[in-house]
Amino acid sequence: MRLILATTLLLGTTGCAAFSDESTHTADGKVSVAAAFYPLAFVAQRVGGPDVAVTNLTQPGAEPHDLELTPRETAEVEDADLVLVEHGLQPAVDDAVDEVATGQVLDAADVVDLLPMAEDDDQHSADSTEESHGHDDEVDPHFWQDPQRMVQLTDAVADELAKVDPDHADTYRANGAKLKDDLESVATAYQQGLQGCARDTIVVSHDAFGYLAPYGLHVEGIAGLSPDAEPTPADLARLQDLIESDGITTVFSERLVSPELAQTLADDMGITTAVLDPIEGLSDDTADEDYLSLMRGNLAALELANGCPS
Repeated sequence: MRLILATTLLLGTTGCAAFSDESTHTADGKVSVAAAFYPLAFVAQRVGGPDVAVTNLTQPGAEPHDLELTPRETAEVEDADLVLVEHGLQPAVDDAVDEVATGQVLDAADVVDLLPMAEDDDQHSADSTEESHGHDDEVDPHFWQDPQRMVQLTDAVADELAKVDPDHADTYRANGAKLKDDLESVATAYQQGLQGCARDTIVVSHDAFGYLAPYGLHVEGIAGLSPDAEPTPADLARLQDLIESDGITTVFSERLVSPELAQTLADDMGITTAVLDPIEGLSDDTADEDYLSLMRGNLAALELANGCPS
């Protein structure tokens, strides 16, 4: 991968004039932000508003864990006034930041309270023969599943943009306050909607939903933190026992990765499947939605699967 990155950096450097200029901001005076993947880009767009030009380095439909940067995307990292990353989730972005970034860098892992990796995820990691994608195996990176943690990120992005562009500091903080209101509203909906349910356990394709635990959910992943990790026969047997003992009616697959594991397990147990969006990125099916609407869609699916009161 480092050989690929080295080639990318060389191409990005030689072609840089085609992608950027020497000014601090974009040609139309906006602050330039390079965001590693969708939830970071969403916060930057909402907080920055029309004064900020945001580039999402993970293209719609792509799986963020597997990202490799193109020369143009490497140039975006190099020239951005602010780069938003989550160190350990995407090695290619981490390497590009270390090698070429010239602006400010905000690491979500430094400003959001990350949860330690669940104990059974550690077993998945040990048993899997797949590459780990480079995430820090000590923490769960999927913090954006908790809107309260997105509030933490919103504050940090507003502060960072205020430093980069002091003339619009008040606007960034006002935009951040509006976004925080929206995020708090979603958090309240989860707190209320997942109370008094017939079940409190969900089975999902991979462990991207552990941050829903504060809302009363217990999450069991077929695979580990990496969506292409392979479960062992012991993993599958344990999940089959759990589905039977807890009366679980639904196995959740997700967008951006194959539903094969979820479908096979559901078929074996004679239950249904549904989609739970990890909101790692948008797709053709969700191009007209955003983080907030996808979170509410996930809540509706969870309420239905777990027999929550309407």
